[in-house]
Amino acid sequence: MSGPSIKNLPVEERPRERLERFGAEYLSNAELLAILLRTGAKDLSALDLAEVLLAEFRTLTELSATSVKELCAVKGIGSSKAVQLLAAFELGRRLYSAKPEVKMGIKSPKDVADLVMARLRFLKHERFLAVHLNTKNKVLSIETISIGTLDSSLVHPRELFKTAIKNSSAALILAHNHPSGDPYPSREDLTLTRRLREGGEILGIQILDHVIIGDNRYVSLREEGFF
Repeated sequence: MSGPSIKNLPVEERPRERLERFGAEYLSNAELLAILLRTGAKDLSALDLAEVLLAEFRTLTELSATSVKELCAVKGIGSSKAVQLLAAFELGRRLYSAKPEVKMGIKSPKDVADLVMARLRFLKHERFLAVHLNTKNKVLSIETISIGTLDSSLVHPRELFKTAIKNSSAALILAHNHPSGDPYPSREDLTLTRRLREGGEILGIQILDHVIIGDNRYVSLREEGFF
């Protein structure tokens, strides 16, 4: 026997039809997730399954930071549904971080934190980014240099400066997250920063700062006097 279906709901209560009629902004989180899920599972409609996910992970931010494996541990979620959800969340993060397209200027470490906070804040693994700047400190692009383990991110100068040369970058600002939520730099962070700055000096590409992102907090190594 098949489980309940959204098709059994009155037309005016179905998420897809509500989106078409009123717009996405009028739908609840569960309704939007149900559209992404497309189908439900045994004894659960797509809308029921969406509500199960929200109950399991509590918030959209927690849900967006999960892995395929964690999602698949929820009854009714297979790898296909998990991949669809994570792809949608990643698109949302990239859209939020699309400000470089208008070449915003960087005037302070806070500008950098505002630029990458949404992309890095809730990740469970370290991700190392390079913000590429032109001669007027306007953002050319943001490049992912490394995705590390839960505790560390391996960054090779070759990978960092390869993208800088490709983008004709005048300068770089480094940024990465601490999954613990505490942005205070580790000894490894300081050693890596020094190593990358030395590489930049050889190539004539200045590294202006290294901003570490925590849970809605950040630390600028330049502001802290480590530069």
